Amino acid sequence: MKIVIIGGTGLIGSKTVERLRKQGHEVIAASPNTGVNTITGEGLDEALSGAQVVIDLANSPSFEDKAVLEFFETSGRNLIAAEKSAAVRHHIALSVVGTERLQESGYFRAKLAQENLIKAAGIPYTIVHSTQFMEFLSGIAQSGTVGDEVHLSPAYVQPIASDDVADVMADIALAQPLNGTLEIAGPERSRLSALVERYLKAMGDSRKVQPDPEARYFGARLEEGSLVSDNNPRLGRITFEQWFPTSRKP
Repeated sequence: MKIVIIGGTGLIGSKTVERLRKQGHEVIAASPNTGVNTITGEGLDEALSGAQVVIDLANSPSFEDKAVLEFFETSGRNLIAAEKSAAVRHHIALSVVGTERLQESGYFRAKLAQENLIKAAGIPYTIVHSTQFMEFLSGIAQSGTVGDEVHLSPAYVQPIASDDVADVMADIALAQPLNGTLEIAGPERSRLSALVERYLKAMGDSRKVQPDPEARYFGARLEEGSLVSDNNPRLGRITFEQWFPTSRKP
């Protein structure tokens, strides 16, 4: 089977490419640095020629409200048009648990716009809603940092390791389209503020975490369940304790 992975050189993309190639599939790792650009359309038709499955893992280089919306809308439209020309049979996209609940945030408004384009395209699809990646804990801490303190919501999170996400994406690439949404999450639920405090302590970082219900998460105020799934998510297997030592390897 020929499978094209948009964003195939990134964190999740490179791991998904590796898994599918090991199973004997023809996998194209598509990204601007491999000559495939979903914004300009460069190389898109050539990459998708003969493909049965496309996995969209691309992310916007900017989280600014206008720029991120333009990215996902332009990329989505160009990709859908190329897929129709190539008669692609399954479009798979990675999105975020809670996207529809976090519309104060420009990023999540853009992700919802992307999802709506997919649903309206007429191509069989599967949308995967994932909880936050463990690999993003550093960025989440940085986003809440003021001086030597980190202000973060005590809302619940259930972070998932990128290896578990890649396992799911590879499985779905070989399955029938759901024409719906699958939710995935890590094996353990905890408070965002407490988890980041645990992460910083393990890193030897002296910043102090202040739980703050008013702290914004990329522009959105969180309720307790905003970032977690109660919709029978598929659970990953890797815990924080198992992931952390591997995250420190070069």
